[in-house]
Amino acid sequence: THCISSAASDVYKRQLQAFPSRIESMLFSGQNPPPDIHDQLSSVSRQDREILHGHKAVAIWLTGLSGSGKSTIANALQAHLHAAGQRTYVLDGDNIRSRLNRDLGFSEKDRAENIRRVSEVARLFVDAGTIVIAAFISPFRSERDTARALFDKGDFLEVFVDVPLSVAERRDPKGLYRKARRGELRQFTGIDSPYEPPVAAELTLRTDQLSVAACVSRLQALLTAPGTPVQGMAPLMTCPLPLAKALQ
Repeated sequence: THCISSAASDVYKRQLQAFPSRIESMLFSGQNPPPDIHDQLSSVSRQDREILHGHKAVAIWLTGLSGSGKSTIANALQAHLHAAGQRTYVLDGDNIRSRLNRDLGFSEKDRAENIRRVSEVARLFVDAGTIVIAAFISPFRSERDTARALFDKGDFLEVFVDVPLSVAERRDPKGLYRKARRGELRQFTGIDSPYEPPVAAELTLRTDQLSVAACVSRLQALLTAPGTPVQGMAPLMTCPLPLAKALQ
């Protein structure tokens, strides 16, 4: 315990000394906040958290039609990474809308606000040193571009979960397409509201041609490819057992 406390104390001293150089990099990005709002600096940085976790943080943004397989792939990828000892969290469209964003509808304005909030939450997870997997239809290209702009280069990986509308309708796991076709559900993406496919996604997954396991394999390859954020960071499970236990 004494050794751990001493090490923590040394880290804390170094962080305090580094505060002046961090101020500029931690300023609010995007629109200016109200004049009476000031960012609170943290004594623990993202890099500190990544070192503790044993891997780099990144946001993986899964976009595609309802029924394309986003949630299925997100949960399968999370299980794969979790088994490797990596810190993960899934932000799923329905879960977010039933809680954090339950005050929003499906107008273009509310959809934009839904994605704005989720993007900010995803950015917080990346700052926390976590691999966050966001599974959202996010139909409009401008919204996804705005989300990407919140992150440093390489911290946001857009993944197009691609499937023909006819296949998505045939799957229809929640019965939403049938409701939309009957006119019971308005502004439904793919029926009476457009979906704008990505033009430069980091990865495209054709889920009508690939198994879930194959999709996860391709995502893992993306994460570990040279030049990507997670590349070069050993998963926690490769650490010596006592250290792995201490960090769990």
